[in-house]
Amino acid sequence: GMVPVLPGLYVGGAESCRCPEALSAAGVVAVLTVDAEEPPAVPGVRAMHVRARDEPGADLLSRLDECAAFLGAARAHAGVSRSAAVVAAYLMKTQGLGWEEALAAVRAAKPDAQVNPGFQGQLKLYEAMGCAVDSSSVLYKRYRLEMLSERLSEPQDLPREVFAVDPSSICQTPNTEVLYRCRKCRRALFRSSSILSHVEGSGPTAFAHKRITDSARLCGSGHEKCTSYFIEPVQWMEPALLGVMEGQLLCPKCASKLGSFSWRGEQCSCGRWVTPAFQIHKSRVDEVRTLPVGNFHTAKT
Repeated sequence: GMVPVLPGLYVGGAESCRCPEALSAAGVVAVLTVDAEEPPAVPGVRAMHVRARDEPGADLLSRLDECAAFLGAARAHAGVSRSAAVVAAYLMKTQGLGWEEALAAVRAAKPDAQVNPGFQGQLKLYEAMGCAVDSSSVLYKRYRLEMLSERLSEPQDLPREVFAVDPSSICQTPNTEVLYRCRKCRRALFRSSSILSHVEGSGPTAFAHKRITDSARLCGSGHEKCTSYFIEPVQWMEPALLGVMEGQLLCPKCASKLGSFSWRGEQCSCGRWVTPAFQIHKSRVDEVRTLPVGNFHTAKT
């Protein structure tokens, strides 16, 4: 069941792992398995197991760098949809191929290799990040939140890494970042690096199914279409998010209303639907930019 993709790099089904003689004959010294169950160990063969089901909602993206490093060190073998995606990621990283070219190369070697739409989307995102998993990337942050929202029914325990650091717990904000404060009490709320930008929607036409709101009317009068910031969750939000799917976002200091959140998504004033949504109204916060002046720094609001 093993077929070569590159010299020393094979792709095959789980049955290949159960045949030590075939592995030995092919000169395989390490095996990467992407499966829901860990296969039995093969004496003399180094192994790595990535637990994942062959379904669009499974997260491979977070492990692609690790898998590519393992394959690069060992030129190993892997199985059909999941493993084909991992081998494609390796080809993208080492051969400079686009995600479609990499998949085509895997399919040329193994015609029955199919990659489900979810994994294809993850490979596309991997390419957009420069074939490296960048946890600070807006693309990766949005992906991580979307994956989490698909698994939530009543969020009780949210991963700590989902939350951005509370800017009030850090003395300084990097000069390249804008700090956003509560307009009422001046409490620091989030940084510009936490803003998850989205493609603008179609404006008022997106609200045709219901009465056009004031924010939608602004779209047609030359004003800024998006009247809110959609951001990643910040540490001060955690008490409000636990155990509920949607609710208000209040300033942790003065309790004034800043916006709202919904794991199911909310519609921006531009008409775009954002999922999940952590929405802060621009009218409730002020931008604070730090500008260098000689050897001093001054804050500009």
